[in-house]
Parts: sequence; structure tokens; C-alpha cells
Amino acid sequence: MACADIDAARARHVGAPYTSTDWRDVVGRDDIDIIIVSTVNGLLAEVAVAALESGKHVLVEKPAGRTTAEIEAIIDARDRSGRLVRVGFNHRYHRALIKARELQCNGSLGDMMFVRGRYGHGGRPGYEAEWRSNPAISGGGELIDQGVHLIDLARMFLGEFSTVDGFARTYFWNAPVDDNAFLLLQTADRRAAMLHVSSTEWKNLFSLELYGRAAKLQIDGLGGSYGTERLTYYRMLPEMGPPETTIWEYPMADDSWRVELTEFFEDIRLNRPPAASLEDAHATLRIVEKIYANR
Repeated sequence: MACADIDAARARHVGAPYTSTDWRDVVGRDDIDIIIVSTVNGLLAEVAVAALESGKHVLVEKPAGRTTAEIEAIIDARDRSGRLVRVGFNHRYHRALIKARELQCNGSLGDMMFVRGRYGHGGRPGYEAEWRSNPAISGGGELIDQGVHLIDLARMFLGEFSTVDGFARTYFWNAPVDDNAFLLLQTADRRAAMLHVSSTEWKNLFSLELYGRAAKLQIDGLGGSYGTERLTYYRMLPEMGPPETTIWEYPMADDSWRVELTEFFEDIRLNRPPAASLEDAHATLRIVEKIYANR
């Protein structure tokens, strides 16, 4: 095990036997099989490509790059290396999202109609000076930061989007990137996703509602400052009227990163394509780029 961080003290804090302030020292080691790339957006593709060229499997954090072109470079390196790459869309592995996917797959919602999602935080003093507000490093603002999670989840529940509408705006933070984005996405069969992401959400918020012809699912909270993670199942009755309601709450600590990494270990053991793929990241960033083109 090894860790690289530009802050030597933070690298040592991980407790790895080997640490460095240069990621190249870790990527090139012969005793390392898997690289986790968790850095600013501007370095994600560069480090991932170098790791693949060194024969490593890679878990690269979302959004996997600032542009679709950067993700395409990782795809090319993956295909040449024969190694596996998973993208860190960890929200798929929150307990409420796993249960929601199970209910959808077993037919509890009936045919899907549309999705409504909101996700946001309120920033902090000096937020406009952080790396996320520097487009050269981040590739954009709130849309490429939290927005990619909502887009990825909407794709997971509805499928590919053939029509992309919306816009990104800067309303509050004095920065050259967006602090709010509004999306209306449609699949080829006219199922829709209405999504809003914001860094002017003064009380942190996560809400995802899934509407089927037989029932609705509502996911609220992610734990911590976002509130207790909760899944509510509203089952439509034959006579309609008030639905039959079932609630699952998950007050325990978030284990989505552990579940995600464990699944990646299984991907490698079984030599199977990861569920959260570079193709998913590429499809997500295609949507982001279309929205940014409207700015």
C-alpha cells in the first residue's frame, strides 16, 4: 500500500508504508496492482492514463475528467492495457439507492415515467476561491461537481437520454463557474428527468423521486449534514386515493465507498466490466457539455 499527496503530512496520515508527494512515484511501483485516483478534476485523466500504462487497475473518482475528450483518452488507455477501470459514482451504493434499484428491478414501480432530483449545498466562506471555482482545474462548477451524480442516477433508473435541455447560471458566488444548473432530459421513449443542482442550497439537500405507473419512490438525505438517509415507497392502490406507504431509514454511517471498492475487487477477481464504467462517465459528461454550451 502506498499514498501520494502534495501535502506530505496528509499522505502519512493514511498510514501507508510508503508515501510520496509525487503521484508518479506511486503509479510506477511494481508492488502496486490497483490505483485509486482521487484528486482535483484536472489531474484525474492524466493520473488514470499513467496508471493504466503502468499495468494497474484503476478506480477514478467522478467525473473522471473535465471533458469527454479526457475520458476518451482513459478509454483508449484502458483498451490498450487490458486493465479494468471503475468510475467513482459512489451514490449508486448508498443503502437507499441500492434498495430503490432493487424495488425497480423487481417491478414494484411498474413502468417508469419520470424522475425528479435536487441536490445542493451552501458552500462556505471563500468558496469562490477554491479549486472547484477555477474552471481550468475543475472543468466547470456545480453541474460537473454534484450534478454528475444526479445525471448518473437518472440514467441508471431511466436509461439513455436522447434530448438534453437546460442551462447553468451563476447567481451568487463571484466565480467564473456555475452555482446552479437546471436540466430537462428525455429518453427516446419520452421518459423525463427534471434535475436541479445548486451551491446556493443554504441547507444541504439531497432528494430523488422516482415515478412509476404503479408506485413512487422518494429518497431523501445522504447522512451527515444532508440528513438521515431515507427511502419512502408509495404504492398506488387499485382504488387510488392515499397510497400504501413503507419507509426505510438508514441512520448508520455512510458505507458507499467501502461497498463500491469491494465490488471493484470482485470485478477484478472475476474479470468482469465494472457497473460504473468510463462509458457511463462519458455519457454523463456529454450531457454536461451540452448544458455548458448554453451558458
